[in-house]
Amino acid sequence: MEILNRKASFNYFIEEKIECGIELNGCEVKSIREGSCNIKDSYAYIRNNEVFLINMFIKKYKEGSIFNTDETRKRKLLLHKKEIKKLRDKCDMEGYTLIPLKVYFNKNKVKVELGVCKGKKLFDKRESIKEKDIKRKLERELKNG
Repeated sequence: MEILNRKASFNYFIEEKIECGIELNGCEVKSIREGSCNIKDSYAYIRNNEVFLINMFIKKYKEGSIFNTDETRKRKLLLHKKEIKKLRDKCDMEGYTLIPLKVYFNKNKVKVELGVCKGKKLFDKRESIKEKDIKRKLERELKNG
């Protein structure tokens, strides 16, 4: 099961990707297995040498009782100290931010692919739409021709 952030590549230039773990409880892991997760509006920030993920929506598990937690709570990302320092140095530069690109399972552990991204301007977004249209037309011509 993979949960993708499709808007990230449209709204940001992705400079670098890094895999990290995430601190979850059991009911949240079960909800992610069902695919009840959304990372569209989420982002990460660094505070006191720790990385936190904000606005990640994980639906409450229907079988869970008292163990269900808040759906958009702040979740800690698990990274090595050197990786956090490297990310902080990148994010201190103008316009860079940490955006989750996808959530997936790796050997029964939930992993988050975090991207160091720079925001696109409106004309950059228009350019990417034009490139997609041209690519789509070429694929149709090759398929039909």
